[in-house]
Amino acid sequence: MTKSIEEFNEYRKQMNERILGSDHLGIKRFFALDHQAYEGGALDSKTKELLGLVASLVLRCDDCITYHVFQCVEQGVTREEFLDSFNVALVVGGSITIPHLRRAFERMDEALAETKS
Repeated sequence: MTKSIEEFNEYRKQMNERILGSDHLGIKRFFALDHQAYEGGALDSKTKELLGLVASLVLRCDDCITYHVFQCVEQGVTREEFLDSFNVALVVGGSITIPHLRRAFERMDEALAETKS
């Protein structure tokens, strides 16, 4: 059974606090670099989040998929934009990405429904 959005966010928050609380300089730098990579620049944040989502699907990381779906919704990604991005991931990643595409669809529907309520 998949974790709810709230469970996912709470777990992510708690574990990130523990990880960053270790005070390891390399880990802190990586987290900062990851955060900065998605800030607007030549590409806007919305496009970068969609790129992160496609990469996560191709790499088959369900936690990353969930995270990027939520971030995409916050950036105003529409269902149609999600579907185009999912298609790119499927073409690049092949049929092995289909189980992860299912999870991405589930998260997308869940996250988009939440924004409407």
